[in-house]
Amino acid sequence: MFLSAFYIYLWVMIAIAVATFITLYFVEAGYGMLRTAKWGKTISNRWAWFFMELPIFVAMIVLWLSSPHKWNIVPVVFLLIFQSHYIQRTLIFPFLLKGKGRMPIGIMCLGISFNILNAMMQGYWIFHVAYIQDSPALFVQAGASWFYSWQFILGICLFIGGYFINLRSDYIIRHLRKDPDDTKHYFPKGFMFKYVTSANYFGELVEWLGFAILTWSIPGLVFFIWTFANLVPRAHAIHKRYRHEFPEEMKNKKLKRVIPFIY
Repeated sequence: MFLSAFYIYLWVMIAIAVATFITLYFVEAGYGMLRTAKWGKTISNRWAWFFMELPIFVAMIVLWLSSPHKWNIVPVVFLLIFQSHYIQRTLIFPFLLKGKGRMPIGIMCLGISFNILNAMMQGYWIFHVAYIQDSPALFVQAGASWFYSWQFILGICLFIGGYFINLRSDYIIRHLRKDPDDTKHYFPKGFMFKYVTSANYFGELVEWLGFAILTWSIPGLVFFIWTFANLVPRAHAIHKRYRHEFPEEMKNKKLKRVIPFIY
């Protein structure tokens, strides 16, 4: 019964992701360079990102500690891989941000809600659902030998590669403004920005595709679908904004939005 309910939950999350993907092509999420006054009251970007990412970081630890399988090596490694992203997003990324940017409180609350729901997907599956006796996950059946499987090797390579692309791209964006009081937009160049206008989002897509593969899980796949549904329309909106704000830079470039050479 529990397993059936869990998979219904995943299907509902996929349906919402599809609706989100379509909606975001018509409604721009109002944060970052796309922020407008119509999104209402705002909070400092630094604290918005901190409060938005903290719940999933904490929830994953709670779900791990509540598992009778918490000291099995494979789920511990999954946890460390997953948390490596959220340690950076919660405790490092927000406090590296420059300037006085702000985020609508509504956007922050939507992010908090999704992160809690995602923790339920990833954490419950890795630490609890995967061990259900009738249909244990492949990593449970394999034990430590899972680290030699093609899924784990390919997935961890993609995760590390995407993580690096994401961090390097964020660094480039963060250093476009030299003055903390500068509020202008600048055109990012170099590294993966030679191919796409949202290289940071490309890195995150690769990262979570890698996680879905290395865990070989439906919840991991659902998270990737959500990442795609959220970031691809936003990359489209940013690409459109760049064409408007930087026509000369964009004119002679064949830059894609988020996936090099494709879209």
